[in-house]
Amino acid sequence: MTETLLVTGASGHLGRAVINHLLGERKVAPANIIATTRNPENLADLAARGVAVRSADFDDKASLEAAFTGADRVLVISTGELDLKSDRRLKQHQAAVAAAKAAKVSHLLYTSMPNPEPGSPVLFAGDHYGTEEAIKASGIPYTIFRNGWYQENLFMSLPHAISSGKWYSSAADGRIAHGARDDMAAAIAAGLASDSKESHIYTLTGPQAYTTNEIAALVSEVTGKPLEVIQLPDEALTEGVKAAGVPEDFARIIVSFDANTRAGRIGEVTDAVEKLSGRKPRTLKQFLEANKAALLG
Repeated sequence: MTETLLVTGASGHLGRAVINHLLGERKVAPANIIATTRNPENLADLAARGVAVRSADFDDKASLEAAFTGADRVLVISTGELDLKSDRRLKQHQAAVAAAKAAKVSHLLYTSMPNPEPGSPVLFAGDHYGTEEAIKASGIPYTIFRNGWYQENLFMSLPHAISSGKWYSSAADGRIAHGARDDMAAAIAAGLASDSKESHIYTLTGPQAYTTNEIAALVSEVTGKPLEVIQLPDEALTEGVKAAGVPEDFARIIVSFDANTRAGRIGEVTDAVEKLSGRKPRTLKQFLEANKAALLG
């Protein structure tokens, strides 16, 4: 591997994991990796290992162009901006695509979500769909990773549900193939470090899809705690999430995940993680067993 690989959002969970896999099993030389972040001081440990650390701000197109200069393959990790009242995240991503084109990047990679096309109940799906369209329109060969929901996302709901014995949901009998974030990072690192010149779209998932009731049964088996799933309409669930102290827009986003699950749009299971990374993905039961203490609080 002589190409220079760049990872945005390198101080985040996914970005750091991707770089760890590049340095680890992908055996990419630190000198061939550029890690970008708004706060370079957070990556002092990577800089000490010989990784080039650059400042990049998605709200500053000039900083993106400067950061991308000299990079061959660029991974744009979607930003955390979830402002439903503006197109800020989409504009950030479009600026990154434009900067990649200006920097003459040879391959552009992006972390999206499954089935982001118009009609998705997920309230931020349009950010991902619009970014995918911008990437395709750029003319740069691309790899789009449509990351499924992380097993780690269950930390947002399960500890409280386990302690109360009740898990409120509007997902009905819809299924989710939760995957381990690190498994997806390993697959993304493999794609970034490959010499593929063609355009691809991969949907990254866990190895099995479960309904909420089936997840609850697994949780009870692992923790020994009874967990009853209570199905609610979206509106009632939104009010309940708000009553728990979650701001309205984020409450609506959370409930849109359940609506998406109910609609059957996140239940797909693929072998893309294993095919790309060469490793068996972690099962949901393995995740629950490894995190039993944290889930029980």
